[in-house]
Amino acid sequence: MIEFHLDRGSGVATYLQLVHQVRHALRLGALRPGDRLPTAKEVVAQLTINPNTVLKAYRELEREGLVVGRPGLGTFVERSLGETSMSDRVRLRAELVQWVRNGRRAGLDQEDLQALVATVLGETFREEIA
Repeated sequence: MIEFHLDRGSGVATYLQLVHQVRHALRLGALRPGDRLPTAKEVVAQLTINPNTVLKAYRELEREGLVVGRPGLGTFVERSLGETSMSDRVRLRAELVQWVRNGRRAGLDQEDLQALVATVLGETFREEIA
């Protein structure tokens, strides 16, 4: 079972820290479909945070289709994030290489491309959370 940790000085909302830690555990395979997440009561006791914060994090994970709440039983992992097939990765890499080449032809240097990627990533992930 996952054990949550908080960085109270990070400036990242507590519920988002919980969401990020679950996603990270899913990517690494530390959490697998069928695993139960700690109850809100367990997380509250461990971290001394408001139960609504835990519930908000779990609702976000449920909205993303990563977990499912089962009344009276708990919250369970529904799917993993580490299951991207090798063919998907190869295809995405090829698309990214082509995108970088197009950017270079348009006159962008490495710093420009990195800034553009960072901006788009930030905007995309903020949209998913909103």
